[in-house]
Amino acid sequence: MGYVNVEKRWVFPLVITSLVCVFLLATSFNMGLVSSLRKINGIFSIIPSRLVRNQTRLDFAESKVARQVHVLPHEDKLPRFAYLVSGSKGDVEKLWRTLRAVYHPRNQYVVHLDLESPVDERLELASRIDKDPMYSKTGNVYMITKANLVTYRGPTMVANTLHACAVLLKRSANWDWFINLSASDYPLVTQDDLLHTFSTLDRNLNFIEHTSQLGWKEEKRAMPLMIDPGLYLLNKSDIYWVTPRRSLPTAFKLFTGSAWMALSRSFVEYCIWGWDNLPRTLLMYYTNFVSSPEGYFQTVICNVPEFSKTAVNHDLHYISWDNPPQQHPHVLSLNDTTQMISSGAAFARKFRRDDQVLDVIDKELLRRSNDKDGFTPGGWCSGKPKCSQVGDVAKIKPSAGALRFQGLVTRLVNEAKTGVSQCK
Repeated sequence: MGYVNVEKRWVFPLVITSLVCVFLLATSFNMGLVSSLRKINGIFSIIPSRLVRNQTRLDFAESKVARQVHVLPHEDKLPRFAYLVSGSKGDVEKLWRTLRAVYHPRNQYVVHLDLESPVDERLELASRIDKDPMYSKTGNVYMITKANLVTYRGPTMVANTLHACAVLLKRSANWDWFINLSASDYPLVTQDDLLHTFSTLDRNLNFIEHTSQLGWKEEKRAMPLMIDPGLYLLNKSDIYWVTPRRSLPTAFKLFTGSAWMALSRSFVEYCIWGWDNLPRTLLMYYTNFVSSPEGYFQTVICNVPEFSKTAVNHDLHYISWDNPPQQHPHVLSLNDTTQMISSGAAFARKFRRDDQVLDVIDKELLRRSNDKDGFTPGGWCSGKPKCSQVGDVAKIKPSAGALRFQGLVTRLVNEAKTGVSQCK
């Protein structure tokens, strides 16, 4: 028994000693191996080998990879747009035609038919989008199936626009400007023209018509208080007035302008996230404001120093108004063609469904075929029939419209840089 205990006491020291010996032997072997490798490398360094020189040059491998990482492909130099195309009851055909006219595989699209449109119209539009081979392949057209009730004169249109912005931010991190259109809008330039012009611009610029000179709107829109039933009812009805009237705010300055705009991604993110709370504060203020879509975004951007200098004072639209403006602009026709083209604008509104002037725009400005269901041709178009397949989405073919539009944009941006039409 005593012999067994003595044997156990020697086991642990024996194991430790063995491990130390193994470690020392391994270290000696590695040192010898390193020394041998150094000698071999010294021998090869005497030989003027091209291979050895290439291995030791700093710009042979890693530096070349680094240079390749910083070289942007042609595709990334072009911007991408995120569109909201919205409509109401009876607008399926108008919305579909506008969507086809402004489509490009680079972009993102959200379409919305408001709650006033019958269920069968919304189902028809959803079915068209789902069954369209181009939309199915690219996956860049999304329909808001849970429709919002939109009253133009109330805040529900602002809420719907913000909803679309949030959807677009969630769906894709790869777009630069947000553009809102209605089913009554139509493009006057191709998407290639638009991409060509915007490719040279600072991507923080916001095209939004704005002024602090409220004029008659101060008395008729800013001071009255109203309630929009669209916030809590399922059926659309007009706003109604409440008392008392209110005075103009002192915590922020009111601005007004057009409800149509092209907003930078950075500003859209600010409106959605509202990290300093101003967008939410103004959203509550404009809840009781008549025609809030014509003031909310203008007041937000012009009250934030970070963004106010990025505001370019134009909505990129040709619109014919009464003086003073009424609730809705003139309906455009063939008689307005010359003025539309000479304006250099990218879009125009408003149009009747399948008006003859749209056929003229398709043929003369957009180079579209007689097929109203076809896409506007561009550098991306491939396959037979034309534009049935997606080719190179980084390839663009600007038309004469690009020159007109670029002339307008250049003038507007220069005015903004000199402070002529900045937020004041």
